[in-house]
Amino acid sequence: MSSGRFVAYYRVSTQEQGRSGLGLEAQRDAVMRHLNGGAWTLDAEFVEIESGKRSDRPKLAEAIKLCRKRKATLIIAKLDRLSRNVAFIANLMESRVNFLAVDNPNANPLHIHILAAVAQHEREMISTRTKAALAAAKERRRRDNLPPLGNRTNLPEARALANAARSAKADQHAANVLPVIQQIQSTGATTLRAIAGALNARGIKTPRGGEWHAKQVQLVMQRQA
Repeated sequence: MSSGRFVAYYRVSTQEQGRSGLGLEAQRDAVMRHLNGGAWTLDAEFVEIESGKRSDRPKLAEAIKLCRKRKATLIIAKLDRLSRNVAFIANLMESRVNFLAVDNPNANPLHIHILAAVAQHEREMISTRTKAALAAAKERRRRDNLPPLGNRTNLPEARALANAARSAKADQHAANVLPVIQQIQSTGATTLRAIAGALNARGIKTPRGGEWHAKQVQLVMQRQA
């Protein structure tokens, strides 16, 4: 049961997510579920539409300033919504502002550092693999004296890179919508069809902008697993 003063901070990575409200809704639902019950006040909510790679976030700075002023706790839905950069997490902790990640409410500072390090490593590995694949594709084209990538010829390498980009986008969408699915499940909707109906009722769209069906809900849950 929560108590005390809180300032919420939500972040999505793109303008598109900011307009759709999908990532924001999922994060806010997670925060409100955590605060449900107890003697608490939510003094303010701040929304940032910015890449996790950047550390200059004006909305986060405002949230931290308000936390200091009102001796409140900064609350976020997931640690990776704050940052996937270990140095950034360390600097925030040194600011002496208490913060709470709903997905790890009992995490101590060492645990948070480890989680941030794992998230940063995962981001760096994805970037490294993508760059390596692109470099290898370019080298194959040069070696075989073929047109460079981006040529209108329908090349397997270009298709592979496009597929990888689509897969990454689907992963991000699944990460945003999973907290909403979990909240729906907590209300008693346990079947895939019932969850799909609840998502549609909330106006949340699939990655392609359509309506949810049981199979799509299953794919999201499997992707996150």
